[in-house]
Amino acid sequence: MGNTSKHQLLILGGGLIGLSIAYELSRKGHNVEVLSKKRGEAAGFVAAGMLAPHAEGLKSDLLNLAKLSLLEIPNWIKTIEANSGISCGLIKSGIIVPFLNKENMCKYPTSKFGKKLSNIELKNEIPDIGSKWKSGLLFPEDGQIDNRRQLMRALEKACVESGVHFQEGVKVLKIISTKDRFEGVLIKNAEGAVTTIKAEHGVLCCGAWSKQLLPYLPIYPVKGQMFSIQGPKDYLKRILFGPGIYMVPREDGLIIVGATSEKEAVFKTGLTPSGQRQLQEGMNALLPSTKSWPHMERWWGFRPATPDENPILGKSPIKGLFLASGHYRNGVLLAAITAQLITKLVSQEKLSNKEKDLLLKFNWDRF
Repeated sequence: MGNTSKHQLLILGGGLIGLSIAYELSRKGHNVEVLSKKRGEAAGFVAAGMLAPHAEGLKSDLLNLAKLSLLEIPNWIKTIEANSGISCGLIKSGIIVPFLNKENMCKYPTSKFGKKLSNIELKNEIPDIGSKWKSGLLFPEDGQIDNRRQLMRALEKACVESGVHFQEGVKVLKIISTKDRFEGVLIKNAEGAVTTIKAEHGVLCCGAWSKQLLPYLPIYPVKGQMFSIQGPKDYLKRILFGPGIYMVPREDGLIIVGATSEKEAVFKTGLTPSGQRQLQEGMNALLPSTKSWPHMERWWGFRPATPDENPILGKSPIKGLFLASGHYRNGVLLAAITAQLITKLVSQEKLSNKEKDLLLKFNWDRF
């Protein structure tokens, strides 16, 4: 066993949620240490970066949480950009959801928040859209962040500038607690040494891997494959969100195409011909003119899902250990509000009645 060291607060997981929480806590004066096995595997590096509470058709408490986060994101991004000196690619581009007919459009869960587009209006917005799409909803409040190329790097830099410490290549073997009180973790570091890190508080945000440390958390991986194509700048000005397929245009003309949803894959890595074919066929049906555009990159990742597809946020059964995982498809969208809520809990700041109610709704023991 190696030497024992002490840090005030440990973040277990160095993905988008972990970095967001670390950044906010460090700004509050906490001594923060981020433990990460391999940050490049985090869902924050592989997601498309959509900010789409309305386009995703979210409902009930999750919609309320997402809308709160959407309001917080502009100021949150400003502070990250100011501290890091890196643009995060935040664009309020609006998202269009196309439909085969008006009946389906009117039945969409969030239709009341969108502008209804006739067939002519839809084609005016996206002239090359597939002929089978007859109407659409425009959600002007929704948008995107360039998480893969910009936000994650900006957050890493902002964390360093705020005094956050990092240990990369670390596998957390066990959470240490006595009488249900968090005391730290047992780890194996990049050199293979096993050691204990003691801490007063911890935040578990290991994404799809969270269940490996707390087996009673009903979090499981849902694999998603994606690819990107290069088009002319400004060819697609809004995000196009079809059934089972979406196309997210970056400012330089790169278009992110995603994503498969493979529950049966568990943690099986790699691309599959069937997954890539599914994406290609979906893209061809949505925007046929892009079918011959050059592919730039192909990748995959694992979303952390729960049975109700809602995140797990707040206190755990272990005093001093907090939970922030299970964000499924909405990690980028919910990062700002998650960081805010967890920071308030850890810092013992007063929560509003709305915040208290939301944390109750997303507590771990709802299952």
